[in-house]
Amino acid sequence: MKTIGVILAGGKSTRMGTNKSLLKVDNVPSIERVSHTLEDVTDELILISNEQQTYDHLNIKQYSDRFVDKGPLAGLETALYHTDADWYVIAACDMPFVSKDIYEYLLSKRDETTDAIIPKLDGRDHPLSGIYHRSVLPAIQKQIKQNNLRVKSFFDAIRITYVEDYSMFNEEIVTKHFFNMNNPKQYDEAKTL
Repeated sequence: MKTIGVILAGGKSTRMGTNKSLLKVDNVPSIERVSHTLEDVTDELILISNEQQTYDHLNIKQYSDRFVDKGPLAGLETALYHTDADWYVIAACDMPFVSKDIYEYLLSKRDETTDAIIPKLDGRDHPLSGIYHRSVLPAIQKQIKQNNLRVKSFFDAIRITYVEDYSMFNEEIVTKHFFNMNNPKQYDEAKTL
């Protein structure tokens, strides 16, 4: 059962005012922190970006969005379209504290009765740190063609296992795993975590 790690780095970083994937936390760019974690839990790693030269130094296979300016849903579609795996572990480039242990926990929920494992925290879905089976590709493509671009737009068409219990983990690890940096204030916060 092949698993590919997918880093989504296609955003414009308008709220941050600079490329948030390259912002350093503990002296390491956020995107490198994410890549190291995903490498530990997947068979292969890819990067979805429309600025490929920016990330050449990472030596990660890159793909540009097939549907331009369609947001992270298009990034997910691109990953599934261009590669061949059973499962895809997703991480956004602005989540510098993603946890190997939490991803392994989510991966342990895979079975033939589900198409996606979606983590929830405090009642909120986190689809950009979810795990998706290749079978969801047609449902994603249908939503993009209808210009329904919310990441969760295809959830009604697939079988989802939601994960809400993280009691086996230290609370700090859980909180940090789902933390993302969208603006300068959140980046300042990241530097203190």
